[in-house]
Amino acid sequence: MKYASKIIVVGGNAAGPAAAAKAKRANPESEVIMFEQSGFISTGTCELPYLLSGVIEDYKKIVFYDELSFFNEKGVKVYVNHQVEDISRKEKTIFVRNLTDNNIYKFEYDKLILATGSSAVIPFDLSGGYTNVFSFKSILDVIKIKETMKNSRLKKVGIIGSGYIGLETAEAFKNLGFEVFIVDKEPQPFPSSGKEIRELVRNILTTNGIDFFQTNTLQFVKKDDKVKSVKINGKSIEVDLLVYAAGIRPNNHLALKCGLETGISGAIKVNKKLQTSDTSIYAAGDSIEVMNFITKRPDYIPLATIAHKTGHIAGENAAGGNSFFEPVVKNISVKIFNRFYASCGLTETEAMNNRYAYSVVSSSTVNLIKVMPGSENVYGKIVFEKNSNKVLGAEFFGGKEISGYSDMISLMIKNNIPVTNLGEMEFNYTPPLSPFINLLSILGRKSKEINRK
Repeated sequence: MKYASKIIVVGGNAAGPAAAAKAKRANPESEVIMFEQSGFISTGTCELPYLLSGVIEDYKKIVFYDELSFFNEKGVKVYVNHQVEDISRKEKTIFVRNLTDNNIYKFEYDKLILATGSSAVIPFDLSGGYTNVFSFKSILDVIKIKETMKNSRLKKVGIIGSGYIGLETAEAFKNLGFEVFIVDKEPQPFPSSGKEIRELVRNILTTNGIDFFQTNTLQFVKKDDKVKSVKINGKSIEVDLLVYAAGIRPNNHLALKCGLETGISGAIKVNKKLQTSDTSIYAAGDSIEVMNFITKRPDYIPLATIAHKTGHIAGENAAGGNSFFEPVVKNISVKIFNRFYASCGLTETEAMNNRYAYSVVSSSTVNLIKVMPGSENVYGKIVFEKNSNKVLGAEFFGGKEISGYSDMISLMIKNNIPVTNLGEMEFNYTPPLSPFINLLSILGRKSKEINRK
């Protein structure tokens, strides 16, 4: 087999460095080059709310490599502040603009890996460069926000969007002493979760002094280079700083420009080897569609863990390997003040949208026996197929124990273990660590009761 002699990686956040490093390890004789349009590579993204709040004191702690250290340790040449602007698939070349001197350079490749990630969705009427409006997607976003926060007169922060990013960002600002409100088009916060979870989240926001507003028509009052207030249902609310956290989309402009196929989500279509519609071009990370293990359909699941894994496989295969990326079970969690949420597989809404004949069991119990310090309620809900009892998904809301619950459900889904088996399992018990009757056991028993009806 003839291995690629020159491999170029576009994008340097999570998937890109994983792909570049793996390609070089798989074929040490190859020349591997990585381009990143920002000034940072190999950065943490999930850590951004904690960088904002000060839990992580310095942004340099979540910049895991720079150009020099990545070259010294991985053998990969890195160009930061370089934007890939075009791809000639016929000539196997890319055109790169040096953002420092504005010159454009041409590079040839044998194999190309697109790891261009995702972009924050910002509405047209906020895209005019307002100095107090920010997305929350990168280290540079947090640096800009912190610079603005040095103005001691700032008091009120508005968050547009109540999903994962919106909730984490709201908590960070609240912990810094700001007045915070959240706006969403949905009637309850955290719209991707189930009804019961949304009510629990709403209560937490209220308890922590965060106002939540629902509106379908949002207007911004602007003056000079700032947004001064937000009009919500006819009411004007002044704002000093505005964060737009209403979702992300695949950053696929390069793929579209050079004619690669994309899916219904707009993300790049890839096969199991992570090849695009051009077999010389691979793709990985938040810019691609993956196969959902449960629905057996392409899905857009932009998670850091998936980005890293797809990067490894794309890098290995671009260097001549033969690895395959298997269908995935979505498994995600988030901290919401002193509680945690985890979701695995399909939510009830997703099961309904995918036309499953399903049943649901839910329960709330203690995470430790009541006499122990730290005993708190934990809520769980499992969605499963009616006839087969095959688990479709689950949601949990409680303490740190829910991470283990969600991982167990992921394992059950991957191995087609019926939900009723949970009622037959022997769960670990000791008073300072676990309840006498585990939440999962309760849910398993409830699923058996449904089958008897």
